[in-house]
Amino acid sequence: MISTGKAFIHENFMLQNKTAETLYHTYAKTLPIIDYHCHVPPQEIAENRQFNNISEIWLHGDHYKWRAMRAVGVEETFITGDGDDKEKFLKWAETVPYTMGNPLYHWTHLELKRYFGIDELLSSDTAEAIWRATKEQLAEPERSVQGIIKESNVEVICTTDDPTDHLGAHQQIRKDGACQAAVYPAFRPDKALFASAPSFVSYLETLGAAAEVDISSLRSLLEALEKRATFFAEEGCVLSDHGLRTLPFVDATEKEAEAAFQKGLNQETLTPQEEEKYQTYVLLFLARLYNKLGWTMQFHLGALRNNNSRMAEQVGPDSGFDSMADDRFAESLNRFLNELERTNELPKTILYTLNPIYNEVIATAIGNFQGGGIPGKIQFGSGWWFNDTKDGMEKQMTDLANNGLLSLFVGMLTDSRSFLSYTRHEYFRRILCNRIGEWVERGEWPADEKWLGKVVEDISYYNAKRYFAFPN
Repeated sequence: MISTGKAFIHENFMLQNKTAETLYHTYAKTLPIIDYHCHVPPQEIAENRQFNNISEIWLHGDHYKWRAMRAVGVEETFITGDGDDKEKFLKWAETVPYTMGNPLYHWTHLELKRYFGIDELLSSDTAEAIWRATKEQLAEPERSVQGIIKESNVEVICTTDDPTDHLGAHQQIRKDGACQAAVYPAFRPDKALFASAPSFVSYLETLGAAAEVDISSLRSLLEALEKRATFFAEEGCVLSDHGLRTLPFVDATEKEAEAAFQKGLNQETLTPQEEEKYQTYVLLFLARLYNKLGWTMQFHLGALRNNNSRMAEQVGPDSGFDSMADDRFAESLNRFLNELERTNELPKTILYTLNPIYNEVIATAIGNFQGGGIPGKIQFGSGWWFNDTKDGMEKQMTDLANNGLLSLFVGMLTDSRSFLSYTRHEYFRRILCNRIGEWVERGEWPADEKWLGKVVEDISYYNAKRYFAFPN
């Protein structure tokens, strides 16, 4: 029988050299977490939700796990269907041994270890006992949402919110004052950008009602977006976010953008160029607004969405049917940033790519627009979605180090809907320390513990704290 004589998740998990062990345990391990981009529901923080079982906190909404379960042949009723929670958990437990090599295997066992003290590997053999143990622990008061946040040493959480959101949950969290972490909204106006979408007109009605603006023209749309952004800023928001397949840049006059907007408003068919003109005009307006507000602008680029049309229609978007796109965007990205830079209106910006073949496109583009007295003003965002694997994170950090300044990197985020995902920050920190340790052990970086420790601390925590300048 193969045996290592220790638990799978042990103190030096993923740390493969002595330098890595020193850097992680001395400098990274105990730092607070700044989770500046995630999709957890703020209402669940406000209500301090208590989960009834591990499926509720683990499987509801987790399209990473859903994809793996489909791949091993689990029926949809036990994934997004009406199977009960225990049945779904048992199916996930059967799936887990097959996920070795996928970060899901590491994440699963990190979460079982950190939150429930469970060393057993999850499988069909251990599922029943783990179901009972986690169910009992989740009933304890300290396993509420706010209890998990406290235990995870989370200092800041930035949720992802539509401009139409009234932000009542955020207001309640602040009013109660019980949550250890500061919880801020982040402004994501994607639905206002797709004038050809069937839902565009109904969305404008909702946005107009929230902003108390009759949206009948491009200018009134921009007025509504500015009013909502101002409201978000008053509620502590310091980040925006955009999830786009590619970043458009087509020269567009206000008249051309207005014409495209009116076609969308009248539910007429837009050409791709008309929609790109409209998007470019609105995005440039928003970027200048973010700069005026002192916000950081984020672009998540490269997702090709809802590729399985039958299943997407059956279970809805964000259900595990997205993949990497391969659109070229180097020229449009640089032109977009340059248009803002030439008038000194480029805000702090973080750029993420879902397709790692464009890592170096972004890593070199950001170097064109640094400055303004802001260290690392333009950032290459962490390995995201299909890239928050060990290899993906190492590649992102290596490509950034090769073409920019890794030491100024603002580090990891969960990008998750689960409150157990804060262990991804631990996972990232271990991989960061191991990568630096490898460079040191090979003689490529000096063995200067004091400086290396500072680099690790900065990437793990301090760079983000300084960069975002969250309200006190």
